[in-house]
Amino acid sequence: MHDVAPAEVTVALDGAAGCIAGSRARATDFLTRARSAYGLPVSARAMDLAQLVVSELVTNALKYAPGPVLLHLRITGGALEIAVWDTEPTLPSAETADAGRVGQHGLEIVMAVVQRFEAHREPGGKRITARLALFEGPLDRAG
Repeated sequence: MHDVAPAEVTVALDGAAGCIAGSRARATDFLTRARSAYGLPVSARAMDLAQLVVSELVTNALKYAPGPVLLHLRITGGALEIAVWDTEPTLPSAETADAGRVGQHGLEIVMAVVQRFEAHREPGGKRITARLALFEGPLDRAG
């Protein structure tokens, strides 16, 4: 195990074709490196959920906000924090559950699988942060 873990990475996204798939791949690469090179416990479930959460948050940012998007991944306290910053200051809100509704379930899904979800206005936009456990275990949902 190395002395320095891959604590964090930030990726600028421009919305070009393949951008969302690229952000999922970046999250997978980040966690794979954390597991293989640094010995951090990252479950297969955490890998899958990280791809899902990154995909949903980046998709929403690119769909609803003009301008650039930043994806920030950080490992802290046995968890992966996924933060997405965009230029739209309006905070998202999950729709009321409706099985008949087509689409617009992304935020509901994200909130169901993460330990913690936060949305904050920041200068020039907002930051959405979701926290996922890296391994199966007794981590509580309060984070």
